[in-house]
Amino acid sequence: MSTQALPRLHPIHDSATMLRRNLKRMLRYPSMTITLIAMPVVFLLLFVYILGGTLGAGLPGGGGRAAYANYVAPAIILMTVMSTVQGTAISVAMDMTEGIIARFRTMHIARVSVLTGHVLGSVLQAIFAVTVVTGVALLVGFRPTANPLEWLATAGFLVAVAFAFVWLCVALGLASKTVEGASNAPLPLILLPFLGSGFVPTDSMPTAIRWFAEYQPFTPIIETVRGLLMGTPINNSAWIALTWCAAIALTGYLWAKRLFNRES
Repeated sequence: MSTQALPRLHPIHDSATMLRRNLKRMLRYPSMTITLIAMPVVFLLLFVYILGGTLGAGLPGGGGRAAYANYVAPAIILMTVMSTVQGTAISVAMDMTEGIIARFRTMHIARVSVLTGHVLGSVLQAIFAVTVVTGVALLVGFRPTANPLEWLATAGFLVAVAFAFVWLCVALGLASKTVEGASNAPLPLILLPFLGSGFVPTDSMPTAIRWFAEYQPFTPIIETVRGLLMGTPINNSAWIALTWCAAIALTGYLWAKRLFNRES
């Protein structure tokens, strides 16, 4: 008895299909995107208008609210990326709990496309969110000195950061048993920038916290974004940040692949 061979798998085509699915869901349920953008905007307004005068006076060389807006905006932009990737974990967990992932496993599609659809959709969502938050930052006094090439380098760098942490959040979403657990698992990604150089210089921190702040991944990432946008020294922060991103992306991808391919 002869059997008909299945058609070849097309990972790129299947990934594009899954990307369209995720983009349509974002358009159908815009409340999640609005929520993910609203939190960084609230923090931006809080730190600039309420704390900016005091914290700005403590910056090297002094300064007020305007100087602090320039200092804190890169950290808020990074927080926007982290807030967006948190939504990825929630979306993946929703697919897991609703059974659609189990259905995709039985279909003749490239398995990796299910995950890459989430990743690409979240990266595009992060680009949109960063654009909105950067616009708000400009309205409240953020005055970057970057030229067009430096803006382009910043955009590329932020895409790399988003790509790395999205893969980590995909894995966290797959590992979570509930949607509530998936929403809580990435919270350290939003809190860690507070323990870096995002909101105050690390020199002002106690010794133990300063040591942690200088060696955790978000400090070199923030310093790279700040240097590209404001012309401050980057030194070796960019290479350290990209190394962190590569390690996080690889870890997240391998972990997510293992979780996705396991038997139910």
